Amino acid sequence: MKRFQKFALPLWASFLAAVLLAGAITLLALWCQPNALRAVLAVFRSQPLLIVLNALPVGLVLLAFAFLFRNVFWGAALTNLLVGALSIANRIKIEIRDEPVFPRDFALLKELGRAMGDYDIHYPVGAILLVLGFTAVLAVLGVFISGRPCPVARLRGWLGRVLGCAASAAVLAGLIVTVYASNDLYNSFRVSNAYYIPSVFNELGFPYCFCHQFTTYPVDKPEGYSRSEAESWDAGETAAGQGKAVHVVMVMNEAFSDITDDDAFAYTAENDPLSNLHALEADPHAITGHIVVPGFAGGTANTEFDVLTGMQTNALSTLTTSAFRVVNRNLDSLFRVFGSEGYATSFFHPGDDWFYNRENVYRWLGAEKTRFVDEMEDPESKGRWVTDDYLAGLIEQEFQETVDRGELLFHYTTTIQNHMSYTADKYGEGYAYPEVPLNVEVSDEVRTLLEVYAEGARDADAMLGRLVESFSAAEEPVVLVYFGDHLPYLGDNQLAYEELGITQDAEWDTLRSYETPYVIWTNEAGAEALDWENAVASLDLPEDGTLSASFLGAAVLELTGRGEETAWFSFLNQLRRLAPVVQRQTYLLPDGSLISADEADEDLANAIHQWHCWSYYKLQTKEIPN
Repeated sequence: MKRFQKFALPLWASFLAAVLLAGAITLLALWCQPNALRAVLAVFRSQPLLIVLNALPVGLVLLAFAFLFRNVFWGAALTNLLVGALSIANRIKIEIRDEPVFPRDFALLKELGRAMGDYDIHYPVGAILLVLGFTAVLAVLGVFISGRPCPVARLRGWLGRVLGCAASAAVLAGLIVTVYASNDLYNSFRVSNAYYIPSVFNELGFPYCFCHQFTTYPVDKPEGYSRSEAESWDAGETAAGQGKAVHVVMVMNEAFSDITDDDAFAYTAENDPLSNLHALEADPHAITGHIVVPGFAGGTANTEFDVLTGMQTNALSTLTTSAFRVVNRNLDSLFRVFGSEGYATSFFHPGDDWFYNRENVYRWLGAEKTRFVDEMEDPESKGRWVTDDYLAGLIEQEFQETVDRGELLFHYTTTIQNHMSYTADKYGEGYAYPEVPLNVEVSDEVRTLLEVYAEGARDADAMLGRLVESFSAAEEPVVLVYFGDHLPYLGDNQLAYEELGITQDAEWDTLRSYETPYVIWTNEAGAEALDWENAVASLDLPEDGTLSASFLGAAVLELTGRGEETAWFSFLNQLRRLAPVVQRQTYLLPDGSLISADEADEDLANAIHQWHCWSYYKLQTKEIPN
C-alpha cells in the first residue's frame, strides 16, 4: 500500500499557525468561564496588554508540544485539551464554591476527587463537548499536515525536539517568575473588586491569573526579623490557670451584617430583620460593636484565621489573599488555650471539609473535634445551603452533650446559609421574599439582591435569638460570641451599595466596607461567674466597640480571665489598647481618630512590627507538638 503523503508546512507557516491557534485556544478558554466572553473582551479592549498576557502562556505551551511532536496541530490539540480542562475546572469550582482554580490545587488532588464524588456538580456539557471537538479536529489536521524538518541537520532528530520543547518551557517558567509574578503589574489592571478573587479571574482572564497564582500566597519575612528575638517573646511570662469556668460558643455567620440599619432602608420595629441583634444592644449582659474583617464581600476563612489565631491575613504578605492556604503546621489558637485547660473543643461547618483545606487547618489549630456537612445527620437546607436554624440545633446538642459529660465547651461554628449568590432562585423557584422597604430608588436587579439577602439576614438573626433563648435557660455559665465574616457581595462594582448611597460614607473604602457586627453575650450564670460589669470595664474597649477581627479572640480570652495565659494573646490585648483597629495602612486609635501608618508614634509602630515578626515566627518556624 502506498504510504500516505502529508502536507509539510514551512517553518514560517508553522509559527504563524502556532500564533493563530494559540489565540483560538485562549478564546475558547475564556469562553468556558462563568462570565460572558463579550464582557471579558470589553475589558481587554480597554486594557490590551491582557490579550498578550493571556495568550502568551498558551502559545508557549503549544510551541513546547509542537517542537516535541514536530507538528503544530498535534501540539495545539494537546494544549487545547490541557487548557480547556483547566478552564472548565475553574468554571465548575467558581460556580460550586466561589473560588477559582489555583496551581497549588494540584497538591490537593485527593481532596478534589472526594469533592467531585460528594458534590452535586452541574457540568457544562456544551463547553466540554466543544473542547473535545476542537481537540479532535486539531488532532485530525495533524494527521494531514506536518512541519518541514529543521534546516539545521543536527537538530532534525530527538535532540532538536527536546531542545525546542525545553527552550519554550524555560521561557514560560522565566516569565512566570518575573512578568506574571509582578504584583505591581497585576494590581495595575482595573477590576470591579480587587479582593473578590473569582471576579478578578473573570475580568483579567483565567490564563493570566492562573499563571500569576504560581507565585502567590508566600509569607513575607518582615524587615529586621530575628528568630531568636521572636522565640524570646513567645517564651514570655504567663499566668496560666486564671480562667473562669464558663462555656464559650463562637458563631461566625456567613455574610451577617447590619447594612439594613442604613438610612436608605425604612424598616420599623415591626419588620426589623435584625430584631434580636438590636435587642441585645440594650441587654446589660451584652457587648455589641463591629469587627473590621480582612476583606470585602468574601474571604470567610481569612476572618476565621484572624479571629482564632490573632494573626492578620492582610499583614502576612503583600500577595496573600487566603490565609488558610499558607497554614501547614500546628499554630497557637483559641482552641489550644481552652484545650490546655481541659475544655472539649469543636468546630462545625456545614460545607465540605476540603474547601480551604479546613479538614487539615482545624487540626493544625488544635480543634479536638470537627464536623462537616458529610457528617451531619439529615441536614436541613433552604435552597442550596444548610440552614442556620439546623446549625443552632447542632450547637445546642453539642453543648448539652458536653455538659452531660461534666466538661466545659469551647466551640466555633462557621455557617453557610446566607452565602451568595443572592438571585431570586436562591431558595427555590417561586419563593416569596418579603419586600424590602427603601427610602431611595433602586434598580430591579438591586431590589432582588436586597430581598434575597435580607431573607438570609433575618434567618441569621433568628439563629442568634434562638441561641440566646436556649442558653438563657441553661444553669451552666455560657458566653456566646456572634459575628459576621464579611459584608455580602451585592452585584458587580458594589452595585447595591452604590445605588443605596452607602459608598458615599467618607470611611467606606478604608473601614466601613470591612465592618460586620458582633455581640458578646452571657447568661445569668455567666454574668455571675465572670463578674460581668467589672470584666467588661477592664477590657477598655472603644466607646463604639470597634475592633480588628484579630483582636476579638484575644478580647474573649481576657473577658473570661485568660488574657495572661499566653504571652501571645497578652501581647494582642496590649496592642488592642494602642490601636483597636489595624487595617492595612490605616489605624483607628482608642479616641476614634484615624491615622495612617506613617503617622503612628514610636510605641505603636514598634508594637505592630513586633506583631508581624511574631506572626512570621509562628507560621514558619514554631514547633507545637500534636
